[in-house]
Amino acid sequence: MQTMKEQIDSAIKILKEGGVILYPTDTIWGLGCDATNEAAVEKIFKIKQRSDSKSLITLVADLDMVGRYVKEIPEIALQLVEVNDKPMTIIYPGAMGLAKNVVAEDGTAGIRIPEHEFCHQLIYKFRKAIVSTSANISGTPAPTTFEEIPQEIKDAVDFIVPKEFEGNCTRSASQIIKVGLGSEIEIIRG
Repeated sequence: MQTMKEQIDSAIKILKEGGVILYPTDTIWGLGCDATNEAAVEKIFKIKQRSDSKSLITLVADLDMVGRYVKEIPEIALQLVEVNDKPMTIIYPGAMGLAKNVVAEDGTAGIRIPEHEFCHQLIYKFRKAIVSTSANISGTPAPTTFEEIPQEIKDAVDFIVPKEFEGNCTRSASQIIKVGLGSEIEIIRG
């Protein structure tokens, strides 16, 4: 079996080529691609059979990386990240630098910093945000384990991270909190 470093290097090669990967996150298995590559994001919408009118969550390595994709990080977001103890996606205003089909119509972007060894190392070494969306056909239940991922999804991606790197994931979707520059908070999914 390949080491984690070898798997990460292989996944990064695919991401740089505009491909789609199936990979473990801090929550559930996700479909991922370079969040700055519009054509790669389009492939994910095709695989999921989903319209691209819905925005996608992206994963970043740390708050510094968040700062590359939003005009300003609201103070309340910094406080939420500091006290958070479970996977939390924050919807930030003023998205920038991401593929336009990742960003919501109102100019916001959902971004999460995963606490997951493989996922974190992958993003850190790729040095860019990665899309993270559940590995299912739109409208069907999100698979919580590798075994539940439909074969149709596995056949459609360019690279599958081996199950051995699943690590400690919660097997449920992250909470989603929308923040505003005036410290407004709206809980989208608790």
